[in-house]
Amino acid sequence: MAESPITLRAQDYATWYQDVVVQGDLAEPAEIVKGCMVIKANGYAVWELLQHELDTRFKATGHQNVYFPLLIPQGFLRREAEHVEGFSPELAVVTIAGGKELEEPYVIRPTSETIIGHFFSKWIQSWRDLPMLVNQWANVVRWELRTRLFLRTTEFLWQEGHTAHATHEEAFEEVLRMLGVYAEVAEDAMAMPVIRGMKTQAEKFAGALHSYSIEAMMQNGLALQAATSHDLGQNFGKAFDVRFQNHAGQLEYVWQTSWGASTRLIGGLVMTHSDDKGLVLPPKLAPLKAVVVPIYRKDQERGEVLEAAHRIAADVGARVDDREGQTAGAKFFYWERRGVPVVLELGPRDLASGSMVLKRRDTGTKHSVPQAEARRAVAAALEAIQSDLYRAAKQRLAANTVLANSMREAESILAEVTAERGGGKFVMAHLKDDPRCDARLKEFKATVRNIPLVDEYDGPGKCIVTGEPVDRRVVIAKAY
Repeated sequence: MAESPITLRAQDYATWYQDVVVQGDLAEPAEIVKGCMVIKANGYAVWELLQHELDTRFKATGHQNVYFPLLIPQGFLRREAEHVEGFSPELAVVTIAGGKELEEPYVIRPTSETIIGHFFSKWIQSWRDLPMLVNQWANVVRWELRTRLFLRTTEFLWQEGHTAHATHEEAFEEVLRMLGVYAEVAEDAMAMPVIRGMKTQAEKFAGALHSYSIEAMMQNGLALQAATSHDLGQNFGKAFDVRFQNHAGQLEYVWQTSWGASTRLIGGLVMTHSDDKGLVLPPKLAPLKAVVVPIYRKDQERGEVLEAAHRIAADVGARVDDREGQTAGAKFFYWERRGVPVVLELGPRDLASGSMVLKRRDTGTKHSVPQAEARRAVAAALEAIQSDLYRAAKQRLAANTVLANSMREAESILAEVTAERGGGKFVMAHLKDDPRCDARLKEFKATVRNIPLVDEYDGPGKCIVTGEPVDRRVVIAKAY
């Protein structure tokens, strides 16, 4: 069945995104389960590569993978008042099981701080048990009213790290360490530049002292919160009586952190790099990095061309598209939609000249390379694509980051921005970390994305709402 045309970004960015995800064979809506999606093989393969990038770094920093129950006693969430208030609108609750009404309902996991707090209280007795560093790869459910594939769905996949420490200083080091891990994966593997910073008190995770995030700019100028890392203080330690005996023999509550990233990273990947022809993937996260498309018109050419195609593919680690009944043009179109970074064209003339044609998915440029240099040429192309995608995204972030010195100026920049029309910017302005200031931004549907850890602008200034002094500018944007 022929694929439909992809909507142009300039025409309707939101529809373009949906088209790229579906025609790139990443996912499709699960119409029979409202707000959920089916992650298809190509999409799940991208997720597995992202998992590997993250999991390798988690383990290198001393974390171990565990798994906790999907069902959490409802009473657990009530133990931390701010936590239950923050999550109540999104909860899915099980009240009947085995044909009988439950004495205490279960909540389907929206996040696991509470149930992990319960088990930490059993596992941690002494300073010798600390730090405790665990991570789980799991699914969660948050009942969303407006959903978008990968970016916001009722059920999604993620990882959530949870740690317990003897001191706040040690816990805070962990918070920033893991934020750094996320930023490294975003920039090195995803080729997606990010801004590291602290969330405002109005935007922080429910139950945390402070939350930190990495924020990325999509092609339409909207922000995407790509990962978060939370300083939980002793809030959950006190709620679940997680105490340890210190070196002096006294009992103290632990200091905890939690941090997470989800399949929304795939949405960020799509919107950072893809174009009007379809999916574009950075090579480090492309399940299939190169394809050889054999071209022949006569049966007598077929055997020789296919033999050479398979030989070259084996050398460079590529796949040969030797499907019958498909024209070469249809094959090129197919792999273009699926974001394969490099396509190699090989026909009778190429065999005669000992060459082949290499095409880059990101730029669409073609050039001839010797077959004997295939491995080197493909490796060089993949490296160039990875770095060029990051450079282009970095330039786009810089070009669309602007300063504002008044609320009127910030509002005029962002007031008309939508997910469909785009035109978004990152507005850098001096703003006090005060819920009243956050509320003012929400009047035109913008938020403080974070307060950058590194001040790259002009230092202290006066808040554009209160006029009070603040030490640096914050990132204001509309976001997914």
